[in-house]
Amino acid sequence: MDLVIDPHGQVRCVYDETIDLATLGKLSIRRASYVEPNADGGWMADLSPLRGPRLAGFVHRSQALEAELVWLKRNWLAWPPT
Repeated sequence: MDLVIDPHGQVRCVYDETIDLATLGKLSIRRASYVEPNADGGWMADLSPLRGPRLAGFVHRSQALEAELVWLKRNWLAWPPT
């Protein structure tokens, strides 16, 4: 799990259960994206909740999840944020 701490002490991360995030303080959890099946039977990652793109063309859900995570790390967790 990658944790990004800004100069004001705010922590950002892509949620998982590697550590108990509540130990860091009050949590504010929000959806960053949606990984959904598309009409063609494939998968897409919709990053519009963060004003990001829709990544499509994935045969497997796991591929869409990986592309979602790569985008989040490069564009949302990167410092300074883009």
